[in-house]
Amino acid sequence: MLSLPSDTPPSLELVSMRREYRVATQAEPISHFTDAVQAGNLVFVSGIVPVDRQRMLVGGDDVVAQARAAFANMEEVLAAAGCTFADVVKVTVFLTDVGDRSLVNPVREEVFGDTRPASTLVEVSALVIPGARIEVEAIALIPGA
Repeated sequence: MLSLPSDTPPSLELVSMRREYRVATQAEPISHFTDAVQAGNLVFVSGIVPVDRQRMLVGGDDVVAQARAAFANMEEVLAAAGCTFADVVKVTVFLTDVGDRSLVNPVREEVFGDTRPASTLVEVSALVIPGARIEVEAIALIPGA
């Protein structure tokens, strides 16, 4: 990490803070990335697919079961950074069929409750895990930071 001059304003010090999170309960990354990165008071959660610790697809072909698994994985990553779904300020959902939005939306409502993060939904031709129909990434604000 870079050392900042002693007269650096506190706001700039916060922005310069960076920490990587590798969550032991998550599958090992298949490329050069980590589960989440804290930058200042924000946590950037990498795309999460519905897999178990051995990187086996969870939920079969059921997009609702896959969504529940992906959000359960995300909950663990957020918790590692001291966050919950209530702290998420932006979520991006990738679906292999945008028509699944109506099936996934109730799961989103369950996990986010009254919190309404900014959101983007993108249809993609495929995801990295064969059979996966959903991937979710997020940005969260660390409470009290």
